[in-house]
Amino acid sequence: MRTFLAAVLFLAGLSITGSPAQPAGTKAPSRFRLPSGVKVLKDLEYGRVANRAMRLDLYLPEQGLKPIPLIIWIHGGAWLGGSKDDPSPALEFTARGFAVAQVGYRKSQEAVFPAQIHDCKAAVRWLRANAQKYGLDPEKFVAWGASAGGHLAALLGTSGGVEELEGKVNELKESSRVQAVVDWFGPTDLLHLGDAPSRIAHNAPDSPGSKLIGGPLLENRDKAAKASPITYVAQGAPPFLIMHGDRDRSVPFSQSELLYAALKKAGVDATFVPVKGAGHGFGGPDAIKPVEDFLKRCFR
Repeated sequence: MRTFLAAVLFLAGLSITGSPAQPAGTKAPSRFRLPSGVKVLKDLEYGRVANRAMRLDLYLPEQGLKPIPLIIWIHGGAWLGGSKDDPSPALEFTARGFAVAQVGYRKSQEAVFPAQIHDCKAAVRWLRANAQKYGLDPEKFVAWGASAGGHLAALLGTSGGVEELEGKVNELKESSRVQAVVDWFGPTDLLHLGDAPSRIAHNAPDSPGSKLIGGPLLENRDKAAKASPITYVAQGAPPFLIMHGDRDRSVPFSQSELLYAALKKAGVDATFVPVKGAGHGFGGPDAIKPVEDFLKRCFR
């Protein structure tokens, strides 16, 4: 019963204790206040799937250096929930001179993988194609996400140039590469997601990961590997900042350890910050400071 409850709460964005599965710094929409001087452009269409418009929201600071570096925030929610409309910790960086794009993507109940990364890559291509229009710096794109969003952000970072993951959500020819990645407690190796103790039976047929690829993870090993950021790690990947609570019982801490080890082995600039005592979610100044330091180092 406890395992079932944990899975339900995980899908709803909560831990077993009721604490936010998204970073604690992500406040409820009614309480969140953007810094002054930020222009908000809602529901910009970056592509289409059948008759559905795929959309993102763009937050542009009016003050600061131009062109503006961009954080592309990818929301969590076990690939089943969450929304681009949810406030994110990335929005704090609009006060630090960054633009923020919050990307909507198809959930697993609508389309299985690789639909999700097709959408994210299409959003990156669209943002780069429209960089001049919105005053963005196309050479300073950061992918940042938490949980399922961390998985997709990491996948953007490791799969630059992987043609089969580009998709046809739009026909833009711009690059979908990003120049830095911030991965907050995202799954990285679906074939080993169920190895560590967890409140979620990740290898079960109805687990979030199994729903993502359309079948049980260990019975669909090729699909699970294709959906894993660790599969594509190679020299030339952008710098990574990985942060993970060492008491996370939803996405095992070992998932970040595996990705960090693979990145270092490939010679990629990678930083791993274990968050002591944190479960599936964290926030506040202690969580934001490593991100701020990392981005300053990447974009001197």
